[in-house]
Amino acid sequence: MDTARLKRIPVFEGLDDESLSNIAALAAEVSVPEGKELVREGDYSYDVLAIEEGTASVERGGEHIADLGPGDVIGEMGVLERSQRNATVVATSSMLLVTLTSWDIRKLRKSTPAVVEHLRGLVEQRKEHA
Repeated sequence: MDTARLKRIPVFEGLDDESLSNIAALAAEVSVPEGKELVREGDYSYDVLAIEEGTASVERGGEHIADLGPGDVIGEMGVLERSQRNATVVATSSMLLVTLTSWDIRKLRKSTPAVVEHLRGLVEQRKEHA
């Protein structure tokens, strides 16, 4: 994964080059078609997904609660807090995602703790607005 691409994703844009290099070494790129269920409410969370291209719909309890697009992140709450998914997310267009597994996050916690703290900050912001 190219660090320049990571910089264009808002969740990663404030990080230094070393942090971005550590993420790039672990991150994978995944393409998904429109209609693909990315995560299901109630499942355990094993991946953090950052949207590089495309859009998705978020539902909780069968009710639409949000739309997501480039720069948005999915799954960070479940991975960092080791909890179940609190919503279902479905692609509403074809998408390009940057993914980090929970194992990758553990590696980053050791090599680049600032990255994990950055993601924790996102979780706290989401909790405040939930």
